[in-house]
Amino acid sequence: MISGGRCLSGTVAVRGAKNAVLKHLVACLLAPGRHRISNVPGILDVEIMRRVLAHIGAATRGEDGTVEVEVPDDLVPEAPIHLVRQMRASILVLGALLARCGEARVALPGGDDFGSRPIDMHVGGFESMGARFTLSHGVLLAAAPEGLHGAEVYLEFPSVGATENLLLAGAMARGRTVIGNAAREPEIADLAAFLSKMGARITGAGTSTIEIDGVPRLSPAEHRAVPDRLEAGTYLMAGAITGGEVTVTECLPGHLRMELRKLEEAGCEVAIGEGEVTLRGPRRLRAVDFATLPYPGFHTDMHPQMVALLARAEGTSVMTENIYDARFRYVGELNRMGADITTEGQHVVVRGVAALSGCPVEAWDIRAGAAVVLAGLAAEGITTVAGAHHIDRGYQSLDGGLARLGADLRREAVPG
Repeated sequence: MISGGRCLSGTVAVRGAKNAVLKHLVACLLAPGRHRISNVPGILDVEIMRRVLAHIGAATRGEDGTVEVEVPDDLVPEAPIHLVRQMRASILVLGALLARCGEARVALPGGDDFGSRPIDMHVGGFESMGARFTLSHGVLLAAAPEGLHGAEVYLEFPSVGATENLLLAGAMARGRTVIGNAAREPEIADLAAFLSKMGARITGAGTSTIEIDGVPRLSPAEHRAVPDRLEAGTYLMAGAITGGEVTVTECLPGHLRMELRKLEEAGCEVAIGEGEVTLRGPRRLRAVDFATLPYPGFHTDMHPQMVALLARAEGTSVMTENIYDARFRYVGELNRMGADITTEGQHVVVRGVAALSGCPVEAWDIRAGAAVVLAGLAAEGITTVAGAHHIDRGYQSLDGGLARLGADLRREAVPG
């Protein structure tokens, strides 16, 4: 329940990146023993991944932003449908289980509904490394009876998930694995840093070519996750849409270069410090055009929040979504609040309006939920956001962080 119209101001710190921590938890499966991951956000997706690891046989214990993972010598090489359907990142256990066990049974993934997101690149890469696949009753059966071997794999698109899966598998494959046209996201470099602490031999992570020289055995390690650039960007956009001044600390501003550039084009003042960013929003934002692209381009997971912000800008903005083919369900929710937004194929046309009005809306996924929350902060009257559990999958107490910045909002339980 959001009562809009307040200018946000103040300071808020971000936590570790969801898109890094989930992969660290999977990477632990590669080495028996006790691992320790810090800067872990208290979000639902982390809990789901811990359940996946528990099914596989690893015990986890977490408190105060730290998770310890105890990995046994023998694993159950399986990720069942009731867990995988809740979160797409579960598909990453495929590479780790093939490397450790020589086999895996993984249900086809679920997660947010952004349209078709095939795993063909994952499967094709593993086949180049000696794995064989069959599909039975919605479960992908993978086997590499002679173990995985190194291979040159050139991705047709710099897929984050495929790059991570091949990175996990290549860490213990025989010989050298080369991933061409690899994704360059900071979270991939962070995964490689964790694997290197475990004893993996990896060069080029964060560039378009990654080389991995497989080793026969890895060891447990400790690692602090990289800060969440998406959480940082969401808080900065909350300041922008309300015309306030917000400082985000414990972040890495360089990971938000394109997003900050577009906010400046929209009329925001941005000051970058050591591990922090301060944004001051204008009285009214200006329209800007942008397109989502692989890193270092504008992140697709910041697209809904940016569209919400531009819904109140002066002029017409055009956004092009180049990563996912169907992540526009939030548009209807913003239009219900008085926005003037139309979709044309992969393009979103945003004609800025002077004001939004609060009303009941739905959070269809993590970032769509963040978008309608941002719109509610700037809207006149009360905005009720249903489906807040989606937001909790990606943000630890987004409502609490916004309240610290001066937002007027609260949670209410829904009967049943």
